[in-house]
Amino acid sequence: MSIDVSSTPPSSGPRALSAVLGEVLRTGAAVAEAEVARTRALAEAGHLALDVMAERPASSRAAEMALREVASEIAAAENLSDRSLQTQIGRAMTLVDDYPATLAAWEQGTITRAHVHAILEIGASLPGEVRAEFDALAVATAEGLSPGRLRSRLAVLAESLQPTTITERHQRGRETRCVRVVTGQDGMSDLVATLPTVLAVGIYDRLTQQARTVIDTRSDTPVSATDERTTAQLRADLLADLLLTGAPDADPTRTDDGPGTLGTIRARIQVVVPALTLLNPQHENTDPATLIGHGPIDTDTARTLTTSTTTPWDRVITHPITGAVLHTDTYHRTTAIDRHLRARDRHCRWPGCTVPATRSEVDHTLDYALGGPTNIHNLSHLCQRHHTQKQFTRWKVKQLPNGILQWTSPTGRTYRDEPLPYSPAVRFLPDDPAPPDPDHDHAPF
Repeated sequence: MSIDVSSTPPSSGPRALSAVLGEVLRTGAAVAEAEVARTRALAEAGHLALDVMAERPASSRAAEMALREVASEIAAAENLSDRSLQTQIGRAMTLVDDYPATLAAWEQGTITRAHVHAILEIGASLPGEVRAEFDALAVATAEGLSPGRLRSRLAVLAESLQPTTITERHQRGRETRCVRVVTGQDGMSDLVATLPTVLAVGIYDRLTQQARTVIDTRSDTPVSATDERTTAQLRADLLADLLLTGAPDADPTRTDDGPGTLGTIRARIQVVVPALTLLNPQHENTDPATLIGHGPIDTDTARTLTTSTTTPWDRVITHPITGAVLHTDTYHRTTAIDRHLRARDRHCRWPGCTVPATRSEVDHTLDYALGGPTNIHNLSHLCQRHHTQKQFTRWKVKQLPNGILQWTSPTGRTYRDEPLPYSPAVRFLPDDPAPPDPDHDHAPF
């Protein structure tokens, strides 16, 4: 393809677009330069942590704690998750140490961040001794290619440099299988399962066949005549039903024809449902029900949970103005302290962490062994990661009145984590509120 640039463009249109294009390219180069500078700084932070550990007895756990400590320091200063920051540090160290040609090309603007991500992702499976060769070849291959087209070229290139067979690598790859939740918008999330490809395709095919069977039998039963779910929607509903109610065949606790221990386990989540919202859905947007650790959920789902579960609910009495927790009660025989802490904390109390309290551990702020009392003024929820980090790094914490935790980082910076208050029970209306809707009942506030 050739472009004729000899003619002078008119006073509007192409000339204006040319100026915009120039600005896009200039700012893109500036952003790339800044991103590379940050990458080098993050890599240096990781190397500092490893340098500190070089003077101590070798231990993978100690090295992990050192990296966590550094990541937490930077994350707290930037109001970021220390988990994601630690991931960024690891990625930066890999890029600086193993892919110098890629980093230089990015800094010079010959490739973009998307190209860099493709190179790192495809090269992740290569052993260290061939990464230098892959680095140089990948940069040369990337010239003039979009990231999408580059990936297919890099896959072939990486395969040619592999010292082992696909079968051997698949056996190692199976060790990375996992399931994770990616929170989305409007009360929806992605449930992502990393599985061997054969199993993933087989699961998808079985769900598809089941969905099509439902569609084919709609006309046979009057009850299902109004079922207009698509194949994709049915796949999702069937998957949820199977995972929430099914009993695994490979249950080591089964001794007879019963479901076994695994089949009797039920899902556990932590939901906060404001009473007024439950009674009057008009409050949904201003005071929504919340799935702790993930965000708002719709009132219909919250109402279904409240009417279908056999587990007693904890009632939380809050201050009418501040929303602070004043009292909790329940018919269920649980410890009053645990009820109060779950209601107050709702999630891990490390700054920025969103792991729900139901999946966290109750920690003595001042260690019990050092005389710390077992009461709500010296207890808080910490997830396993941050509980361990509190114990084995130089981060310090003390609990202030009203459940406020004050964390002190290794460099002396302090960060306050305050319990998230519930929505106040009293609401102040404008001077000229809209006339009431006669079709709905309203709360007297």
